[in-house]
Amino acid sequence: MKAVLQRVAEARVDVAGETIGAIDQGLLVLLCAERGDTDAHADKLLAKMLKLRIFSDPAGKMNLSVQDVAGGLLIVSQFTLAADLAGGNRPSFSSAAAPDDGRRLYDYFVAQARLAHPVVQTGQFAADMQVHLVNDGPVTIPMQI
Repeated sequence: MKAVLQRVAEARVDVAGETIGAIDQGLLVLLCAERGDTDAHADKLLAKMLKLRIFSDPAGKMNLSVQDVAGGLLIVSQFTLAADLAGGNRPSFSSAAAPDDGRRLYDYFVAQARLAHPVVQTGQFAADMQVHLVNDGPVTIPMQI
């Protein structure tokens, strides 16, 4: 699984002009399931993400996790993270999980996140979404498990 984490002051996802998920301080999580990914990959990614120390402590050092600061998670599916740019100018997405597998893993990841963390919002799988955010820092971290 791949994810891009963005530390945000606030973020929201709109579909068809309506906000479907929003958080204040926390992490915007752009999430991609790839072929061969399993529930174990999702579990490992989530565990690492929740403990990643990328929020500032009182001394201004990145020493706190999203759990430490009681921040939210806004989890958005984004299969384009699987883009392969090796052959020409049009990306190939052949390494992305098939839609049914991608949805199942996304739903699993969100369910596990909700069990482990108090504030979890989401986008809508396979929808045309507009993601709005105020990137804090900016801090953007790519992850792959």
